[in-house]
Amino acid sequence: MILVISLILALIPLLGIVYIVVFGSPTTVDGLFMALILLSISAILGLNVMIELRKGKSAFALSRGVPRAPAGLVSYGSRLMARGKVKDVVFFESNVGQPNKSIVTLSDGGGAIQTLALEGDTRNALPVGQTVEITLRKEAGRNVLVDVSYA
Repeated sequence: MILVISLILALIPLLGIVYIVVFGSPTTVDGLFMALILLSISAILGLNVMIELRKGKSAFALSRGVPRAPAGLVSYGSRLMARGKVKDVVFFESNVGQPNKSIVTLSDGGGAIQTLALEGDTRNALPVGQTVEITLRKEAGRNVLVDVSYA
């Protein structure tokens, strides 16, 4: 649907240029600059249409996909479990009154990479290169590390 809307919006400025040529004077400064502005708008929207077509998206295809949890993240009631080899742990210190965050990158060995945002400093609990099974819980919209099992 976005593709059709972008195509229509790309054609409307071209109609404005036709209007300037037929009813206005295309040789005046106003006419020239208006034509340039309309051409740039049309070119940007036309480029958007071309990129969408190149990505292989159909104009009439509806997304029927159901959002799923990332591969490797399994839900057990209020707990989430993730398993993989720790590729990287980055710690971000927040302002006073805000919780600190750790960004953990896990790999399942086959190329699928999973990124988790955890509350607190988990650098010592999740050593890089170690295969782990992480148990998390959601607390006020944040992931809190509950348990780590090393394989």
